[in-house]
Parts: sequence; C-alpha cells; structure tokens
Amino acid sequence: MMTSTHLHFLTSVGVKKPNSIRNKDVMCPFCARELLTDIIDTDGPIMLLKNKYPVLQRSFQTVLIETDDCDAELSNYSNEHLYRLFQFAFNHWIKMEESGKYESVLLFKNHGPLSGGSIAHSHMQIIGLEDVDYTIDIKTEDFIGLEIDSSGGTEFTLSTLPKIGFYEFNVKLGERNEMETFARYVQTAAHYILTNFPFHCNSYNLFFYKLGEERYAKIVPRFVTSPLYIGFSIPQIPDNLEWMKEDIKKHYFTNTEHIHT
Repeated sequence: MMTSTHLHFLTSVGVKKPNSIRNKDVMCPFCARELLTDIIDTDGPIMLLKNKYPVLQRSFQTVLIETDDCDAELSNYSNEHLYRLFQFAFNHWIKMEESGKYESVLLFKNHGPLSGGSIAHSHMQIIGLEDVDYTIDIKTEDFIGLEIDSSGGTEFTLSTLPKIGFYEFNVKLGERNEMETFARYVQTAAHYILTNFPFHCNSYNLFFYKLGEERYAKIVPRFVTSPLYIGFSIPQIPDNLEWMKEDIKKHYFTNTEHIHT
C-alpha cells in the first residue's frame, strides 16, 4: 500500500456527531458514562474508547476522555491528575505505534469553539492512520524557538519558525522519566493562552509528534486563520516574541515552583 497524502472524510458519519460546543443544550455524551460502549481501558476517571463516529476512512479512531468533570480543563488539572493523564495517553499512543498496524499514529487535543472540536468535555484523540504518514510534512525546524524554560533534556520554547503563523509553543521531551516536566510545560502553555495571553483567546490545539527518537508537543492558540497561510501557505512571525517569552517567564517561572498566576 502506497503512502497517501490525504485523509478521506465520511460526511454521512460527520453530520451525525453531536456538538456541545455550538449547542449548549446537547447532552454531553462523555458525562453519561453508563451509556458509553467499546471501552478499551480506564484509569480512574480517565477513559479510552473507540470513537462512536469514525469519520476518517482507513483509520482506527479512539477518544481519550480526560476527566469525569465536564467543567475541568487541562490548564487547571492538579499535578497528580495531569501526570496520570499524560502517562496514560503516551502509553496508549506508543502501544498503537508499536502494534505495526499503522503508517503513523496521531495524538492531539482540541479545546474551544475555534479549535475544530465538537464536544466541550475535555478529551484527546488517538488515531491510527493506515496509509498516511503525518511526519512527511513535519521538520525538526518546526520546534525551534526562544527558550522559556528547560529542565534536564526537556525544553519549553516559543516558536521562531511557526508552522502556521504567529504564536506556537513547543515542548521537547527529554527522557521518559521527565514526563512530569513535559506535562507541566504543556499545561503552562495552555494556561497562558486561556488566562494571560495578550489577546483574548478561548481556543487552542495541542498536537503531539514523534520524529525519529524525539517526541514533541506543539500548543497553538486558535484564531481565524490568516488568509496568507490558507491561500499561499506562508506563515507569519510576530515582532513581539521576545516580549512574550519574558511575559511567560514572569507569570510562571519567577519562582522555583510552577505556579499559575
């Protein structure tokens, strides 16, 4: 089977998906846990199950429900729950990668009305792609940036070569035993975007990548996408990256402990 460059979306399935982001009156399907089926694994309030609405052909789609609290969000999880979630997500991501069934495996999260998501209840998705390799269009240069903080081999940066444009936060994982630091850096980026960002922002995407032996996360605040990127694939770099780097340091790294302010 040749590697494909496009995914095929099943519109007949997509139109059936509930949308609790656009319609607040829709019952949250992730809160009605007694009705959930095709459960793959659980760890306390964290649950992985097959996606009830598999809109992508030639793929295995799963949903990772992060919490049983519909109002909770990654940016404000306790350290204990945050670390538990990341270990759970990475274990299943890697398990799907090592199964040999897929050309590549996606792990990502949508949050907010501009993120492309449809369910407000915090969740991630792990999707095995049978004939699409997402790494073809991903380069290590996509994760180069101004260092905000680092610990061991784990680095938190503000991208100077963003993929889409403007502001993108990168986290590079050092060793697997640095997962707690990695998770805290990702949480810091999400919290900054939703709480202390200089522009009002209620949406972000969180993407995870494996390039060679390295693993990364990219956290992207979501606004209306620039027409220069949509039409010409030209990213834009803002002129205040140094200021933003220092602003994040001031809010989160002025003390030795990770504190939300």
